[in-house]
Order: sequence, then C-alpha cells, then structure tokens
Amino acid sequence: MSRIAPKFAELKAQGRKALIPFVTAGYPYADVTSELMHAMVAGGADVIELGVPFSDPSADGPVIQKAGDKALAFGIGLAQVLAMVREFRKTDTNTPVVLMGYANPVERYDQKHAAAGVSSPFVKDAAAAGVDGVLIVDYPPEECEAFAADLRAHQMDLIFLLAPTSTDARMQQVARVASGYVYYVSLKGVTGSGALDVGAVEAMLPRIRQHISTPVGVGFGIRDAATAKTISRVADAVVIGSKIIQLLEDQPRDQVAATAQTFLREIRTALDS
Repeated sequence: MSRIAPKFAELKAQGRKALIPFVTAGYPYADVTSELMHAMVAGGADVIELGVPFSDPSADGPVIQKAGDKALAFGIGLAQVLAMVREFRKTDTNTPVVLMGYANPVERYDQKHAAAGVSSPFVKDAAAAGVDGVLIVDYPPEECEAFAADLRAHQMDLIFLLAPTSTDARMQQVARVASGYVYYVSLKGVTGSGALDVGAVEAMLPRIRQHISTPVGVGFGIRDAATAKTISRVADAVVIGSKIIQLLEDQPRDQVAATAQTFLREIRTALDS
C-alpha cells in the first residue's frame, strides 16, 4: 500500500479534506523543487502532485504549458524528477507524492533503461525514489491493466482523470484499475480555463461515487480559498495547480517556497474552518 490511502483515512477520521497542490518539477528554477515541496507541506498540503515536463501536454492550458517549457529548457526530464523525489524523501517520509504527466516520457524512460527481468524500469525506479502514485493523462484504463498491476506490486497507485463528459461505462472501467484517488476535472477544457460551475460539480460527484469507491479529488478552475472551501463540502480533496504556477512565475529564487507556503496556508485555513 502506498501512503495515499492511509493519508485519506487519517483525514476522514479527523473530518478534514485533502489539499493537493500541483507544481511542475523544475519550475520556476531547476533547483527549487524539493525545497518547494517541503514548503507546500508546511503550508498544509496533504498530497503533492508533481508535474513531469513534457513538450506536448494535451490537457494543460497556457500557464502549465509555459512552466513545462521552462523546465524542459533547464534540462528537466523524468530522471531529474525522480531525483527530486529522492531528495524530498531524505527528510519527509510521510507525505504522498504523485507524478502527473504523459505516456511519452514514461515509455521513453523504459526504452532507455530497459533491463532483463524488469517489466518497467520506470515503475521500479519510481518506487525506489519514494513515489506513491502515477497519473498518466493519456493512458486509458482499458489499455493499462498490466501497468496498474505493476504499480500495485510496487506499492504505488494508478490515478485517473474523470471529466464532466465521462459516461457510467467509463467510470466503471476506471473503477476496475484505479486506486489512491480519482481526479475529477471540473471543466470541459484544459487546466486553468473557464469559470468553475460549483453546482455542476455538486451534481456530478454522487454519480461518480455510484461507481467508484476511492476518494474523489476535484481540480481545474480552483483558484482561491472561497472556491476551495465550497468544493470541499462535496469532494474528498481539492487540487490546485495553475494558480500556484502563476504565483511563482515572477518570484525571485529565495521567495518561491515562502510564496507557495503562504498561499496554501490560506487555502488550508479555509478548508479547516
């Protein structure tokens, strides 16, 4: 078992909801990510989603695309992301870490590090680094049952996105292979786009829970404490990404961690109030 299920169980026992910030690894400075992760935990993060930079991120809007491009320019790839997690784990062995990204970097990593008797070098190395879950945007559930089984064998979860357009059949497919939590994309579009329709989210979550027993996190469009609090009334977790990336964009190196910590503390206070 990864750290994710125990974390959600702990929060449920406390009557609290999970705060899950997303940041792009290697942004806004190549060497700041581990420090930033610690700051987010200090600000109240329960799980950290760490974005793996990729050149063609189909689900990401301009803000996260720009962050990924900058990280790629710094030379940040999957091997560097795993090194960041290892660094974080030197002093934090409790906070769940989820890698969020796309199939191409994972499959390229497996090609480059292929070894006899190892089905997926990525899975092996991610587990060794201290990763708890993986969310691969373009891995459909019906095509990755073996990948999910490999992750489970290494005490990691495979997390899936659901959308406003997801059918009952699709939710049932996800339920067969998902673990940890599912991430409900509250908007039809990419990250950071549109205005969040809270009523639509409130209507959708009971339908999701008819098919899926794992906790449900909601993201895309949550940008402030008031919206986060409202969503937390119906969701098990609140996911915030684009707003954090925007806040960090123009910060000097020595203010990055403090900026993220301050913002998340406001969100945490709202969720717990």
